[in-house]
Amino acid sequence: MNQPLKTLPVITTTGSSLSETTRDTVENYLMLLGDHDATFLYRQIMDEVERPLLEVLMQHTNGNQSRTAACLGINRATLRSKLKRHSII
Repeated sequence: MNQPLKTLPVITTTGSSLSETTRDTVENYLMLLGDHDATFLYRQIMDEVERPLLEVLMQHTNGNQSRTAACLGINRATLRSKLKRHSII
């Protein structure tokens, strides 16, 4: 498998890093909740990020699950499970 020479940081269109954007979004969400407890926040965030990630990569690889799994660094069976969870296949 081809290994990238360097991992490039994920930068948003606003110039912020993905981690900065995530931090800001979670802080804003918690502020909106106020005194209410956040529940299942990890699963909610993972679902929000994972679905578009899978959709874009599947489109990028023309639906090739093996290539998509390789891009993600996961095995194909794990990818299929995630695709099914998000009703992509």
